[in-house]
Amino acid sequence: MPEKTAAKPAPQREQRPPAAIPAAIDRPLMVRNGERPAERVPVILDSTGAGDFHLIDSGNGQKLEQYGPYRIVRPEGQALWQPTLPAHAWEKVDAVFTGDTDEEGTGRWRFPKEAHGETWPLNLLGVDFFGRFTSFRHVGVFPEQIVHWSWMKEQVERAGRPLKVLNLFGYTGVASLVAAAAGAEVTHVDASKKAIGWARENQALGRMEKLPIRWICEDAMKFILREERRGSQYDIILTDPPKFGRGPNGEVWHLFEHLPLMLDICREILSPRAVGLVLTAYSIRASFYSIHELMRETMRGAGGVVESGELVIREAGLDGKTPGRALSTSLFSRWVPK
Repeated sequence: MPEKTAAKPAPQREQRPPAAIPAAIDRPLMVRNGERPAERVPVILDSTGAGDFHLIDSGNGQKLEQYGPYRIVRPEGQALWQPTLPAHAWEKVDAVFTGDTDEEGTGRWRFPKEAHGETWPLNLLGVDFFGRFTSFRHVGVFPEQIVHWSWMKEQVERAGRPLKVLNLFGYTGVASLVAAAAGAEVTHVDASKKAIGWARENQALGRMEKLPIRWICEDAMKFILREERRGSQYDIILTDPPKFGRGPNGEVWHLFEHLPLMLDICREILSPRAVGLVLTAYSIRASFYSIHELMRETMRGAGGVVESGELVIREAGLDGKTPGRALSTSLFSRWVPK
């Protein structure tokens, strides 16, 4: 995917169901010595869609998207401009999310043409999975992440050895399936039983049951602390934590409070031949420099490079081939060994 420079990140994304929530943790942060990794900033990872997805148009606080056979309209607070396409293009759609547009609010889907079931098949990077009309306005996949998935797929395929991939807050498992299909041994962790169930359904849809994936329904912090004690190691770690969440026993996750420790533990379970640690952050009031400098401090003494910036999706028009404006979706920071 093309990489460009950008000036300012201000990403927001709709709330998704709470993922892993840490219990009370006593482990102190490690004291890191040595030089901080080199840096590449700011970096824009720009995608125009792939497989069965592309962003058609955006504006007036909404986005018009194509997911396989369905044309969908959803709220998008970053779309401050006017739409490019005429009104009739926005009216000829299959589904519109309506209701509470607050970040943590729920709503419902309206189907102007005919009623649709909850799921429908999609494909990205050669992996089959289900799109889903959920009450939190997302559709079972976050396609801006395809830039990370493409990078991961390339790393796995050219490694010359089976890489071990850890996918924290793995949601519906598309990234895990992409990694396993490329030849990785994957551990997928999410605290939501529903999300794990959806991930297994996606695995079955693609007839990928024999691929080496461990589906683990557990608190992510508890899991990585245990992996650290066991001496387990991974070559690639993906982590996509929520901004805030509550666990079933009253545990609370605050990204700004708990992220430093999470990254610190991830550093400890990276293998000596690790090829990457990838962090994505949504819906936070911060510059990408916040997570960039945290990543550089976390990886102090490890060498390599930390590259940070934004993930954006570029409009592609009705035909999926006409580049338009870039829509910001999230902040990211990625450590690589060189």
